Amino acid sequence: MKKKDNISSICILGIMILLVLLPLVAVLFQIVCPGLDLKDFDISNLLMVLDVFTRKLWKKAFLNSFILSIGTTVIGLILAAVLAHIRVYYQFPGAKLLDLLSWILMVIPSFILAQGWVYFASGKGIANVWLGLENISDFVFSYWGLVTVMVLCKFPMAYVTIRTAMEWYPARLMHAVRMNGASAFKAWKSVQLPLCIPAYCSAAMLIFMDTVGDYGMSSTITAVYSFPTLPYTIYSAICTSPARFDMAGVLSLYLMVMIVIAMIIQYVAMGKRKYDFLDNGTEQVIPKKVNAWVQMALSGGTIIFCLITIGIPVGSNLIMSFSSSISIQKFSFTLENYEAILVSSGNMMEGVKNSLSLAGVAAVMGIIIGFSVAFVLTYSECRLKKAIDMITLTAMAVPGVVLGIGYIFVWNQKWLMPIGLHLYGKPSILVLASVASAIPLINRVLVGGMAKIPKSLLMAAQMQGAGYITRICTVLLPLIHNSMVSAVLAAFGGSVFNLAITTILYPPNYSTLPVYISDAYNDLEFGYAAAATIVGGAFIISIMLILEYLLNARNLSNKIAGLLKGVR
Repeated sequence: MKKKDNISSICILGIMILLVLLPLVAVLFQIVCPGLDLKDFDISNLLMVLDVFTRKLWKKAFLNSFILSIGTTVIGLILAAVLAHIRVYYQFPGAKLLDLLSWILMVIPSFILAQGWVYFASGKGIANVWLGLENISDFVFSYWGLVTVMVLCKFPMAYVTIRTAMEWYPARLMHAVRMNGASAFKAWKSVQLPLCIPAYCSAAMLIFMDTVGDYGMSSTITAVYSFPTLPYTIYSAICTSPARFDMAGVLSLYLMVMIVIAMIIQYVAMGKRKYDFLDNGTEQVIPKKVNAWVQMALSGGTIIFCLITIGIPVGSNLIMSFSSSISIQKFSFTLENYEAILVSSGNMMEGVKNSLSLAGVAAVMGIIIGFSVAFVLTYSECRLKKAIDMITLTAMAVPGVVLGIGYIFVWNQKWLMPIGLHLYGKPSILVLASVASAIPLINRVLVGGMAKIPKSLLMAAQMQGAGYITRICTVLLPLIHNSMVSAVLAAFGGSVFNLAITTILYPPNYSTLPVYISDAYNDLEFGYAAAATIVGGAFIISIMLILEYLLNARNLSNKIAGLLKGVR
């Protein structure tokens, strides 16, 4: 068994090195060898690593990314935990709105959400001009305002992770504690909360890494509020003429340093304790009914929260889509933007088709690799698991801009042409990059789900003669079905609107939906871009809802079939 674990771990590590580590190393190598041209190799460039403490822009970008990520992680984790607790343990009208809200926020790209907040809160925006809220601009375009906006954008992944972990209830342990005189809160604090530590740690890492590596949100808002971050500064270094690849390599290194520190904190928090509690004393949580007043409060609070979180940015984009001017002050209602989309729907639908194809392939390949990674990290005893975990966590932190450039350096080598692996300029490089960006998210979601499944269940099935595949299909997959669905949908939605990677790597005459929208923004066609976002986003979200229904419907049919079989 240990030999098989070692072989599978080596294979997975090789895949992760190829998809993630090799491109990142290529970017870091830019520090001493800009452009990967050996003629420009200069070891003395390593001294640039210390410039982050002397260059004002670098130092400010580093500190801004750090404090923004810390603030967003702490507040986002608390918000996600509270919402997940309410969703799992209480039955009230509109509870599913929280799930719908999470998937919508994970699908919509961060730069679109940020653009909506800018439309709403800028000095001449909707809040000031139409609603007379003059102080909104001062709050949103401040540190705490930026943290608030980032929290409202980044909490969904943590919410999904924590919610799936809370769905099973260690009833026997909780009853034992209560029978010994512990209150309900003390029982939750001493039993259930510690068992959910893996899910909370995974959720915190998801928020932290997504925040520290986010380019779209920070760059859009910092265009109004001077708050440079590392991803924004890296992108600026790459886009300068001549391109400063060495500078991008140094700043990328500091992104990874922050992630390593965060991982160390996570390992210290989890320690070497075991967190598997799913056994014959575990029950699935059934939301309890509450009185009418509590239902009204929970439903009303959920609706208000949804209106603020998604209503403001999406509503602002919706308003802008009906505008004939780029200024809210000069707003004039028109349907010309939607008429233009209908006229040129062939171009946009081609981008939608390409984006759906990439997202579908990335989700399928990503779930296979991500499941394998999560399985090794949870149940394997090999020594390589920490290295695999570190690579997957690092991949999520690195901005898509940096990862995309790394793929150009790796797959644009002349010596790859004779063997048919010169992928730059082909859709296949987009597939690989999309899979690489999807794997960390899938892995984090599945690790949180697998952490509650004890290895003894799989060993018991093995003792009964079940093979490896049989154990996976009949024991593990049914128990983590919800986590699998969450991982697939998260990877699919994230890949559809992956602006950074598709902008850098898309081949000629191969448009994608985010590139199509981005080009409209770059051409200052804000109304048309907003209309394209509304139409394309609604279409993608509808597909995701149908996909979620089909995946859960099959699970429901399997449960019914098993119940009927048991009755017979």
